Amino acid sequence: MLANSVRRFGTSALRRMHYEDGPGKNLPFSVNNKWKLLFGTFLFTITAIGGPCFLVRHQLLKQ
Repeated sequence: MLANSVRRFGTSALRRMHYEDGPGKNLPFSVNNKWKLLFGTFLFTITAIGGPCFLVRHQLLKQ
């Protein structure tokens, strides 16, 4: 009985959702400008990988 009500709620919640269809419409950033996307991806990657590496290097060299 509980499973049926959970299933009904899940399907009705999905039916109530209205969003635009198409590639890139469900992303939190725009994919229309390829250079802005490239720069943002590059900046995020450098920050996400380089930041912790720089902090570890700083801690290892500190005495």
